[in-house]
Amino acid sequence: MTAQTLYLDDALYHYLQDVSLRETPLLQQLRAETQAMPMARWQVAPEQGQFLALLVRLIGAQRLLEVGTFTGYSALCMAQAMPAQGRLICCDLPGDYNQTALRYWQQAGVADKIDLRLAPALDTLAQLEGQGQGGSFDLIFIDADKANYPVYLEYALRLLRVGGLAIFDNTLWSGRVLQSEPDSADTRAIQALNRALKDDSRVDLSLLPLGDGLTLCRKR
Repeated sequence: MTAQTLYLDDALYHYLQDVSLRETPLLQQLRAETQAMPMARWQVAPEQGQFLALLVRLIGAQRLLEVGTFTGYSALCMAQAMPAQGRLICCDLPGDYNQTALRYWQQAGVADKIDLRLAPALDTLAQLEGQGQGGSFDLIFIDADKANYPVYLEYALRLLRVGGLAIFDNTLWSGRVLQSEPDSADTRAIQALNRALKDDSRVDLSLLPLGDGLTLCRKR
């Protein structure tokens, strides 16, 4: 028995994947193609994608929002877990990787469930709120520019329904959250988000050591 989270070395991590990961051949192909890209580090871990899909099913999410989509792996995981009437809005900036995401969504037969909006995410979020869509989303996954994480939290809490989930990726930031004098705005923003969430009475909270740190916030 252990009273703290177990450290995963490579062997134990591979065991975890071997006995629990249900990654489809198409998802495997997308992940392999993404790993050959210069920005491969932006890719979520496969067990994170599977966990997001499980959360979608657990809460019966039908209206989803993703901030930061890259090649579309996490979006594909969530879209496949949504019911037939489910819809996912993805926010990202224009890039060559957009076409990769669209291609795989089409191959998976979920492209009609996903609305990819290529613009600064803060503009898209403001537009959604301005259109009266506050309180209407079931789940929001945030994995974009870290410097804006505290701002994304406020938008998420306004756009989510009560009981909805805001999920932040990279909240352990490869250990850089421990820096006493942070060397980047991204690190400072993640530190600020983590500290603020600890005492935020608007949410129920859990920071999981999954991938690079995954924080779940349930809107009260």
